[in-house]
Amino acid sequence: MIGRHEYRLRATWTGNRGTGTSGYRDYARDITVEVSGKPELLASADKPFRGDPARWNPEDMLLAALSECHLLSYLHVAVTMGVVVVAYRDEASGVLLQDGRGGGAFTEVVLRPHVVVAQEAMVDAALAAHQRANELCFIAASVRFPVRHEPTIEVARLGEATGP
Repeated sequence: MIGRHEYRLRATWTGNRGTGTSGYRDYARDITVEVSGKPELLASADKPFRGDPARWNPEDMLLAALSECHLLSYLHVAVTMGVVVVAYRDEASGVLLQDGRGGGAFTEVVLRPHVVVAQEAMVDAALAAHQRANELCFIAASVRFPVRHEPTIEVARLGEATGP
């Protein structure tokens, strides 16, 4: 199905300490991100950039978007391939290199999904499903750095729950 989807949010800077951006150290990097119908997200810059480490930063959110997009794409592909996934977790990481001129870019992200499938016969298809999931992930298709995958597949142990 071909379609156009638009996404909207409001990002509001809440870090004015009374003097605005009168100096580099005079303001907080606090931001509130709002999407209609969803809880507010408290955001900031990363700690090395004078941000609040207790809040989400853009780098965290990019990594989370890539991990979640792959997870959701993977579950879809698993269904179409007859793979019953009973558990999934990802230990994702990313590398951002600063360029020395105040900017920088991510150079790669590595997703390390650990997938538990219902039966031994599903392992090969479960492993292969990661490539197709990467091709379907909207976020991975939108970035200009490699998104690598280092998956592990495990078979559910006898008696382990395999669904609701």
